[in-house]
Amino acid sequence: MTVSVPAIQGLLDELEKLPGIGPKSAERIAHFLLAGDRKVAAGLAAALRAVVEKVHPCRECYNLTDGELCPICSNRGRDAGQICVVETPRDVGLFEKAGTYRGVYHVLGGRLAPLENVGPENLTLAQLVGRVRRGGVREVILATSPTLEGDGTALLASNLLAGTGVAVTRLARGIPSGASLELVNSQILADALDGRKAF
Repeated sequence: MTVSVPAIQGLLDELEKLPGIGPKSAERIAHFLLAGDRKVAAGLAAALRAVVEKVHPCRECYNLTDGELCPICSNRGRDAGQICVVETPRDVGLFEKAGTYRGVYHVLGGRLAPLENVGPENLTLAQLVGRVRRGGVREVILATSPTLEGDGTALLASNLLAGTGVAVTRLARGIPSGASLELVNSQILADALDGRKAF
């Protein structure tokens, strides 16, 4: 797409800032929005405007919401005594899609990443500890990513929660159901052995 119109170049520049969108993908998207039904572009613009203006972190769990509390925190049918700690709102969606967890969440807003200048002060760890200290919590499930940064974040959270009297657990790791042992890497196999339970 030959660009001589500043508005089109502005659109391309903004699209390229999105993850996984390079110059060619940005051109395809821009061409689709400009050549097709303009109602699609107007609808996208309205949706983006609404998200920017209305969506913010839940005051309790820091999941995204357009109200004071997110739908999970405001649902009295959820078990508020069990908090699943995740890194991002996207992780909440993954657990909810699985459909088996009935507790509530706490979104950290990322994970410790010293090389990216993300320290404890950049996460909602203090708010998590405050939430637990208010009482009524039996268990905190640390569901951070099974990476060096995720494990470090879980370890720090566990240390901060020590002495609260609340059970702190970590997601199990291991061999996926239906997987053949010969296809599993050594780290997954080691995690499965470490996380084994009574049969």
